[in-house]
Parts: sequence; structure tokens; C-alpha cells
Amino acid sequence: MTTPEISFEFFPPKNLEASFRLWDTVQSLAPLAPRFVSVTYGAGGTTRELTRDAVTTLHKNSGLKVAAHLTCVSATRQETLDIADQYAEAGITDIVALRGDPPKEQGRFTPTRDGFGSSVELIEALAAKGKFNLRVGAYPESHPEAASQQANVEWLKRKLDAGADEALTQFFFEPESFFRFRDACAKAGLDTDRITPGILPIENWKGVRRFAEACGTTIPAWLDEAFEKAARDDRCDLLATALCSELCTELLEGGVKKLHFYTLNRPELTRDVCHALGVTSKVRLENVA
Repeated sequence: MTTPEISFEFFPPKNLEASFRLWDTVQSLAPLAPRFVSVTYGAGGTTRELTRDAVTTLHKNSGLKVAAHLTCVSATRQETLDIADQYAEAGITDIVALRGDPPKEQGRFTPTRDGFGSSVELIEALAAKGKFNLRVGAYPESHPEAASQQANVEWLKRKLDAGADEALTQFFFEPESFFRFRDACAKAGLDTDRITPGILPIENWKGVRRFAEACGTTIPAWLDEAFEKAARDDRCDLLATALCSELCTELLEGGVKKLHFYTLNRPELTRDVCHALGVTSKVRLENVA
């Protein structure tokens, strides 16, 4: 089995305690030499400033390539592109370009007046600047707002044609979900080497289950049973590590070369899974934020 290239996603801290947790997470995972790390954008654009602060701080102090999430929500086109230009001026040229989740009170996404109407419009505008390496989202199981799974494939093709360099998928629980999606993308003429599966180690099954329901991710019945039994024996972490390692192993055996981990700013399971896959420490993080 080939050792994968890895990347990690973090979310921006909202208080001092969370800032220390983020930095501890970075320190724990940086020695694994990820090809990049990304910092998320809250639903409705709620963490715009926090994301910008976290991205610039990590860029200056971590020695890692940092990708900033950027969305179409609650901002005009000019405001969004100004943020992108500020990143470029700071030496940050990796962006994860997303439509973004609307504010909770809004329900469905509605473009801001003079704002981008879709992720494709945002990608086209960013690509036209010629400054950025662009990553986008992809959905191996149907997006809650998609008409069909084929619509997900067609939408991803539009994103790649608009100038995106790589797609990072939503998480899933069984490798077949990714392989079916990859096959559909290949049939549509997409370069499947540009599609990286997103992996979510299960830190807390109840929380992850709620998240999966909201995202439209299929929840196998056997997972409920497995975590119910593991909880009785206080072995949830052991089960989570084994399941995630097995999922990643099957993906690698199926030809996947890159994995993107959603860390939730909790590094332990992600680090243990990476070690199980043969990803060993290569560098030390020396600077302090």
C-alpha cells in the first residue's frame, strides 16, 4: 500500500481557549508534513474575520502551506475579491472556494445583492486573477439541494472547467460511496486524480451522526450498533481509529493517493490514523504564534 499524501482542515477559534487548542492541534499534526492545511468559514459568513486571522497567523508562524476558505455568503463580489487580494498580498495563494451555507434564518441560499450567485461564479473570478491555487467541494453522496447524484457530477465538472485545480469531497462512511462517485466522474470525462476524498475521524458518534444527517451523508445501520457496543465497553476511540484506518486503507488499495482529514481541531485520532497508514513525522514545528 502506497503511503498517501495528506492534508488537514481546521476551524478558526472563537475564544482564547479555542486558540490554544488550534495551536496544539497544529503542533501535533505539522510533523506529518501535510501538503496543505485549510481553515474553514462559518455558516453565513459568521467567522470571516476569525478565519482571516487564523489563516494569516498560521501562514506566518507554522511553516505550513495554508488554504483559506472563501464563500459567496453575506458579501458583495468586491468585498469577497478584496479578501482574496489581501490573502495574496500576505503570500497566501491557496483558496478553498465554496458557495457556503446560508445563515440559519435564511433557510436556502440567496445571493447577496451584488454578490456571487454560485461557487462557479466565484471560481471564475478568482481564476481570472491568475494568483491562486483553487480547491472546491464535491459530494460523493448527493448534496441536500441537488436534484440528483448526476447533478452533483455535472456541477463538479462546471467547477473544474471554471478553473478549480482540485476537489475535496464531503465525508462518507463506506469506501463504495467514493468509488461510485469516482466512476461517475470518470464516465463524465473528469480527471479523477483531481478528486481527493474527505475523511472525518469519528471523535463523537452522536455529534458526527447529527452532522451526517444534516449533510445528507448515508449512515449505515451497522455503525449505530458498533458504537453502541463500543460505548458499553468504553472503547469508542479504539473503534473509531480502527474504522477510519480501514476506510483509508480500502481507499488507498482502490487507487486513491491523497486524503484530506477533517480534524475538528482534535488531532489525536487523525494522528493515530495517519501513523497506521505509514505517515510518519518528518518535520518539527518551531515557531510559536
